[in-house]
Amino acid sequence: MPSTFRHWMHYLTPGAAHRRLGLVCLGVGHQGGRLPIVGPRTMQNHVAVVVTEGKGWFRQGDEPVREVAAPAVIWLFPGVEHHYAAHDPGWTEWFVDFTGPAVSVYAELGFLEVNDPVVPLTTAEPVAHAIGRIAQACRRRGPYLEVETSAIVHEVLVALRHARADEDPHGDPVLASLARDACAPIPVAEHARRLGMPPAELRQVVRRLAGCSPKEYVLSIRLSRAKDLLASAELSVASIARRVGYDDPAYFTRIFTRRVGMPPSEFRAQEYRGFAGGAP
Repeated sequence: MPSTFRHWMHYLTPGAAHRRLGLVCLGVGHQGGRLPIVGPRTMQNHVAVVVTEGKGWFRQGDEPVREVAAPAVIWLFPGVEHHYAAHDPGWTEWFVDFTGPAVSVYAELGFLEVNDPVVPLTTAEPVAHAIGRIAQACRRRGPYLEVETSAIVHEVLVALRHARADEDPHGDPVLASLARDACAPIPVAEHARRLGMPPAELRQVVRRLAGCSPKEYVLSIRLSRAKDLLASAELSVASIARRVGYDDPAYFTRIFTRRVGMPPSEFRAQEYRGFAGGAP
């Protein structure tokens, strides 16, 4: 790694209309080598600092100093003092600044690690590639810059979640088990028993991973499956209801209408993509 300090960065000032998108990019950068010590300082927005090479240290508020080793992400939170630097001979980092009401939802769903600002990654390549695309867009400029860069921030947050060292690369087995058995008439307590955990623990795990209760997660799988069948299969609504776990088609219709905003028959009329002749 070269000993000289190299850097490139660009900052954006999205307008009120862009901020209504829910998540906006405020800045992006790439730095490497013997970087100057950062802080102590406090930000007004969120920052993801992705370390792709090298080692260093990080401190948040009055907490103990944490060691950082690539690949890793350092989360900087608004209003929280932080202080960090690379060990000799330096490190390489990509960073993106962002804000918006969608950030709190990402945090609730576990995409930002509020309780542990230093998160080891299995790889930083996909994340660095996504942040690099933000940098390329900034170099090109253009009339859609704020929209394009903000859209890629969503990709960065998803890529960081996939790359976490504690993330199962094949998907979380708890959610996979619930999805596999979602259309079977199984209560939440039985799902928990099959997974070998108390119902309270199952609720905590699903809330952390999916942002909802196990019952709500199973319902979302059932409704998605019902939509697929309504849009593609020449089956009656009653048959589809049974296939997704409801013996009472009237009850299924009420739940579908309440959650989707229209009855199954209307959804089919709009979305059917089956063979010529249409659905019955």
